[in-house]
Amino acid sequence: MNSPWKGKAKATNQDHDDLRPTLTYRHILSNNLGVRDPLRVVALCDSDAFYAACERVRLELDPNVPIVVQQWESIIAVSYPAREFGISRMDKIKDAKKKCPNLLAVHVATYKEGEKEPSYWKDVDTRTHKVSLDLYRRESNKIITMFKEALPTGEVEKASIDEAFIDFTRPVREKLLERYPYLAQVPADAPNGMDSPLPPPSPIKWDNLGTVLLPEGTDGAGEQSNIDVDGGATWHDVALSIAAELMRKIREDIHSKLGYTTSAGIARNKFLAKLCASYKKPNSQTILRNQAIPSYLHPLPFQKIRFLGGKLGDALAKEYDVSTVGDLFFLYMVDEIQSKFGENALWIYELLRGIDRTEVKEKSALFKSMLASKNLPKPITQPLDGHQWIRVLAAELALRLNDARESMPTLWPKTIVLHVRKGHETSRSKQVTFPFVRNVTVDVIAAAADKLWKELTGDSKTVNITSVQLAFTGLEKAEMGQKSIEGFFATRDVQRTFLKRSREEDEPLVSLENTDLALPKSSDIEAVSFQCTRCRKTIALREGQATGGPSEVAQRLATLRSEHGDFHFAQDLANSNEGSVPVPRGSSLKRQKVEPKGIAKFFIQK
Repeated sequence: MNSPWKGKAKATNQDHDDLRPTLTYRHILSNNLGVRDPLRVVALCDSDAFYAACERVRLELDPNVPIVVQQWESIIAVSYPAREFGISRMDKIKDAKKKCPNLLAVHVATYKEGEKEPSYWKDVDTRTHKVSLDLYRRESNKIITMFKEALPTGEVEKASIDEAFIDFTRPVREKLLERYPYLAQVPADAPNGMDSPLPPPSPIKWDNLGTVLLPEGTDGAGEQSNIDVDGGATWHDVALSIAAELMRKIREDIHSKLGYTTSAGIARNKFLAKLCASYKKPNSQTILRNQAIPSYLHPLPFQKIRFLGGKLGDALAKEYDVSTVGDLFFLYMVDEIQSKFGENALWIYELLRGIDRTEVKEKSALFKSMLASKNLPKPITQPLDGHQWIRVLAAELALRLNDARESMPTLWPKTIVLHVRKGHETSRSKQVTFPFVRNVTVDVIAAAADKLWKELTGDSKTVNITSVQLAFTGLEKAEMGQKSIEGFFATRDVQRTFLKRSREEDEPLVSLENTDLALPKSSDIEAVSFQCTRCRKTIALREGQATGGPSEVAQRLATLRSEHGDFHFAQDLANSNEGSVPVPRGSSLKRQKVEPKGIAKFFIQK
């Protein structure tokens, strides 16, 4: 994390005294809702025992049926009813069934050679089947879609297949002004105008909104439920209660429409929302009030907090002989930590105080790559035996690409790559441009991969391949000026028709690259702009550069991409004071290494 303080300035205790900020009309009416907004509200919603829940819903089982999901002989998910028997993911199937004779063990779906889709087979064998997680990906996407539809002005960030962060700040602000319309107008007698403090809020009813954490001495946070909040309530408490209402409604809809229960944590930032989401599970939500943050954090072992474990956690524990957040909080101040671990170690100091300025940002639905892989329990020894596994991997890629193209019809991979590894040797790979086809089928993908397999195995009569990976790379949507893949074929049809007509009329045969034939703009093949994945700006060729043949335009656009990449690299280099700055692909600049300083050395990959 980058320090919010500039230059060499040191933070002070007063910089973190923000548990009860003075809120003004400027705060409530501002449109710049950033990570420092004192009314910020963030939630982390976690699907309960997700893989097991997906199988329960698929099989239409009673929620009380104890169920585990297995992958070969290992358990990868345990339902809450099964956990009551003491079953965990560390158990083997036979041991789990001893603990619970009525346990239902469901093996994940698997791909099998010759099948276009994964299925649930009576007998599965790692030598002939490959695990599929497609069901869980699809159900996860349904839940994310429900979040987005319910909160069109919110921000949803998918954290993992069963977790999502939600920034409620904007939808809560809208609801706040709707319920308290008098806040939308600065009173005529307000002493400082827009900067005048807001009047105190009315008592809050927390009925059925979840478990509310309140301060309780220094030994931990207390709980509150279904009662009024006293006169000490703040407007941030009001914001939390509104977010809790919205979160409860979404969770109820997910349960009624999809059949899944979820648990959520609601607080002022991502770090705290993540921590309190697991406070009470399953099917619950926990609200962490600002006043309860210190007493909630202090008893926690700091090495269990993300980023404060590993080498850094060991160093802190050894340096200060402490184990909990409270130990560090009370013993050492920011200048102490910065002097020993560098100025950028300020974020440790902030984390101990429940401060996290990380954005909730929706991740692009555009995948840069898709990978299907198989580690083989029995090595491939004969080159011809590799084709069955290529078809299995091709089936997975076909399904995933076609699923993705349902929501993004213009999505298409640039290349297909085949990786193989022999034992512990470094993997070898071959790649080729993936052709445009109307329908992505297993046969199309397998045909391209088979050629790569032959190139990798050559004339060898025997091989010893223990791992096979097949991937699509360079997945991109069509850029400005392009149509869907079907549009690409339609354009080619126009070209063929034009050329055919030229022959029939005894006109000179021409190429559309040099003709002045005016095709509709929507059928142009070559792009004249691109969207930068970092700054999200559309970068376009200047007037006059977009003329000429497609190959000329493509070369100019490639040069423009490289120059724009160099711009970002130069920015990174100027702003970075630790670690290595990555060089964009195709950049004319050379990679430069900057020696890590301070806290950075604890995160270097050896």
